[in-house]
Amino acid sequence: MVAVVTALGEEFRVPLDAAHFAAHLGPPLAQGLRDCGAPEEHLPALVNRFRELYPDIVIGSTVALPGAHAALEAVHRAGGRTLVVTGKYTSNAALHVKALGFEVDVLVGELWSAQKATALMEHDAVAYAGDHLGDIHGALAAGAVPIGVATGPCAREELVAAGAEIVFDSLTEFPGWLAGRRFAS
Repeated sequence: MVAVVTALGEEFRVPLDAAHFAAHLGPPLAQGLRDCGAPEEHLPALVNRFRELYPDIVIGSTVALPGAHAALEAVHRAGGRTLVVTGKYTSNAALHVKALGFEVDVLVGELWSAQKATALMEHDAVAYAGDHLGDIHGALAAGAVPIGVATGPCAREELVAAGAEIVFDSLTEFPGWLAGRRFAS
């Protein structure tokens, strides 16, 4: 993320705080760029160009979090469907899913925080795991079990305070937790 925002700033000749951007992932792209110093009048062009640069700079260098594949497999073994709801641009999110070899049944992009509830409810999600307060807000708004994962920008205490029912240090803990749960059909 630092590399793509740095390239963007250089191309547009605007000072962008790439480290700040990378440390505060989650909110919509325009908000993230604004928060790292992007001038308002350049935001539409910066967002479009970010989305163009992103695949070549970010996709190949992204690695799956420990336990991500096993978490998806656990849902399938339990007879469930996997749903990824992300604030990322849908096309770029799909490239990540493919490059990482994730077995995902449904992908919905460009939803942030409580907006995620729309997709969660549409696809009958009973639980939703995420590493940001926005993920917890989305799960709560959808009536899904809010699961925090302390691998992102939010600390365990923040996730709990936002309403997470459980917080994992890593997704490696998810399969064991899921095996002990029963959800109403």
